[in-house]
Amino acid sequence: MLEATKWVWKMGTQRTREAGRGTSWPSASSGISMARKKNRPVRVYMDGCFDMMHYGHCNALRQARALGDQLVVGVVSDAEIIVNKGPPVTPLDERMIMVNAVKWVDEVIPDAPYAITEEFMKKLFDEYNIDYIIHGDDPCVLPDGTDAYALAKKAGRYKQIKRTEGVSSTDIVGRMLLCVRERSVSENQHHSSLQRQFSHGHSQKFEDGGSGSGTRVSHFLPTSRRIVQFSNGKGPQSDARIVYIDGAFDLFHAGHVEILRIARELGDFLLVGIHTDQTVSAHRGAHRPIMNLHERSLSVLACRHVDEVIIGAPWEISKDVITTFNISLVVHGTVAENNNFQKEQGNPYEVPISMGIFKVLDSPLDITTSTIIRRIVSNHEAYQIRNEKKAASEKKYYEGKSYVTGD
Repeated sequence: MLEATKWVWKMGTQRTREAGRGTSWPSASSGISMARKKNRPVRVYMDGCFDMMHYGHCNALRQARALGDQLVVGVVSDAEIIVNKGPPVTPLDERMIMVNAVKWVDEVIPDAPYAITEEFMKKLFDEYNIDYIIHGDDPCVLPDGTDAYALAKKAGRYKQIKRTEGVSSTDIVGRMLLCVRERSVSENQHHSSLQRQFSHGHSQKFEDGGSGSGTRVSHFLPTSRRIVQFSNGKGPQSDARIVYIDGAFDLFHAGHVEILRIARELGDFLLVGIHTDQTVSAHRGAHRPIMNLHERSLSVLACRHVDEVIIGAPWEISKDVITTFNISLVVHGTVAENNNFQKEQGNPYEVPISMGIFKVLDSPLDITTSTIIRRIVSNHEAYQIRNEKKAASEKKYYEGKSYVTGD
């Protein structure tokens, strides 16, 4: 029978001995003090699937970064996600683009394991000079029921942050599944849009006819403080070349990130206009947007290529908008949900085109919000099963939820 795990403190080192085999890890306190003495930055590590990456992921990374000087992020492989959670919506290459673009991230490790193994933890400490391993206050349980961060906790190198309320990848997938189901019904019946309850963050709960596949409605409550936390807090210089790009930026994805990166390279300051929910619905259908205006704004603000956003930007770019924000160039990507604007009556880019300050950019990735939704639709049964499994743990978390300090 395995003997009980014993803890021995010696010369600032915490030693774990299990079944007669010892593994030593420097404790968190000694590791941090050594980092300070050597005048090296405190490095913290956080991992995740980052599937359907959203502002909740970004806020977790922001909090993790605040616990150290440099943030290293591990992105879990597709294979590990399939084994532990089910099929990912976005493949590893797209998830890497998303994580690399978050402005609080300093370094990214691809193909990270889902659970912190002893071998990988040693690699983090020895090769990446990690001082802390970070995770949210929501439990991360492996299929066998064990804690994915048990070893990090035993080593005394674990720190916890507060989970961002109101959103999860499971919730977003559920919104899309609901959108698809309701759209199918509304094509035959004139039902009011339940999706609008999701898009506008209503606190009602949708009951799916007793099937158990309903998804908890977003409880996201926007605050001015959160917007300030995500904002750069700096305006452009008086002589800055300001580039403007607008859109819905719904289900913020790798295609968005890449076009923003290219747009930023064309000037000194990138200003992003984000359309209202009503504007998006008017031009893309009653079931859009999936994410509401404030959710979309936070996702865009977290992107390192973005300097500032206009929350609720006008559909048509007027001379007044251009003058007010001192815009030098207006850009639009070749891959977008609506690229027939030049053929439409009331072209929203008519003014910047007439002024000679409009440019169409070649989009590096052929991805739109509809692309993401189609991925869900094409494999909806697998995602439905995944969501139903996750619903139980989500319910347990909220039933046992207690206040956690932090933000």
